[in-house]
Amino acid sequence: MQHLAPPVVLVVDDEPHILSFLEENLLSDDFRVHVAGSVAQARSKLNAYQPDVVLLDVGLPDGNGFDLCREIRSQDALHVRFDPEVPVIMLTARGEHVDLLRGFQRGADDFVPKPFHYPELLARISAVLRRARDSRERDVLQVASLNIDMTSREVRVNGTPVSLSSKEFLLLVTLARDPRRVFRKQELLATVWGYQSTGATRTLDSHASRLRRKLRPLDVEREYIDNVWGVGYRLAAIEAEGAA
Repeated sequence: MQHLAPPVVLVVDDEPHILSFLEENLLSDDFRVHVAGSVAQARSKLNAYQPDVVLLDVGLPDGNGFDLCREIRSQDALHVRFDPEVPVIMLTARGEHVDLLRGFQRGADDFVPKPFHYPELLARISAVLRRARDSRERDVLQVASLNIDMTSREVRVNGTPVSLSSKEFLLLVTLARDPRRVFRKQELLATVWGYQSTGATRTLDSHASRLRRKLRPLDVEREYIDNVWGVGYRLAAIEAEGAA
């Protein structure tokens, strides 16, 4: 049985006793833990350790947690390789309503005032991790050996990446969302290209043909893009897999 690695928690706080308390207890609860005492350290460790959740204090010696949370949500602001959707729980000694609003407006997932009750904080961590996991699962489509990551817009067949145009990607996603269904040409042209009237266009057929040519060499056992004559297209991987 495959065991999942323990979640990684990054704790950002300028109070050493809080860092040590949380590090000790989270380690005891089977988390992997990294700590940072400043905005600069937090930026570095976000990039280095790819945390699954961030506990972020508001008051820091070289900035504030509100601004760092906003940076986390903006990939361009930090120029680092980490998940901008990583759950962030704000920790603060200030419990005013305006602070809660400020934190949520900058992208915080939850807000825990100090002094906090550790079991409650642990429950909040578990809740945001569960929501993040459920969201990631919804953002990935898997059909046979075809894997589509909706967040990164990456497509892989048998683990090999496939380079697709934006319309090819959208066409593949539309078919993969309901792989047993035959989509009529008019429906696909409206969904992918926004056509109100299909006319005599060959746009769909040419895109489907290119998409088929890109996918076929990576999985010779399946013909992913199936042209159902006189009707439309479907993702044929399910049927081919059952017939193997």
